[in-house]
Amino acid sequence: MVKRVFDVAGALGGLLLFAPALVAISAAILADDGWPVLFAQPRLGRGRRPFTILKFRTMCEGRRGRVTRVGVLLRATGLDELPQFLNILRGEMSAVGPRPLTAEDVSRLGWTTPRHDFRWRVAPGLTGLAQLAGPPSAAGSLALDRYYVRRSTLRLDAQLIALSFAVNALGKMRVRRWLARLKPRAPSI
Repeated sequence: MVKRVFDVAGALGGLLLFAPALVAISAAILADDGWPVLFAQPRLGRGRRPFTILKFRTMCEGRRGRVTRVGVLLRATGLDELPQFLNILRGEMSAVGPRPLTAEDVSRLGWTTPRHDFRWRVAPGLTGLAQLAGPPSAAGSLALDRYYVRRSTLRLDAQLIALSFAVNALGKMRVRRWLARLKPRAPSI
């Protein structure tokens, strides 16, 4: 219950804080590649229930596989995810949690067994440990999701949200390099 209040307050605050950016991004997408401004896709949420995730459209309309000029910047900063504040307000997502996946991705990854159920015990997140740390593999991402689900606290959520704002301002790669430097090094023998 406390997390839901935190999510709703954060989503409302995020919509207010980012209102100028939401308008500017929408206008930039329209000028660069026209309608539609938003991309909607079915994903799996808590309990593997499907819902429709919202994002700013970053791919060229009518030309599959090509990212728009605006889309390159949106993806690098994570600003393409801002419409997901609406998913949070609708109760389909949380501010922090495992990233929501498509049913196809879950099947392709083989995450359909009961040992993977932990991932769907919590609401999927707009941001999360796996998204910020950027593991190079599905196994690494799953391990970070497991860590988050087991050790989730409002303090950890607040830290991950602060890092997400850093990504929005500085870009994913710069923040990931900074995080990599913070990791403790193994003692030399």
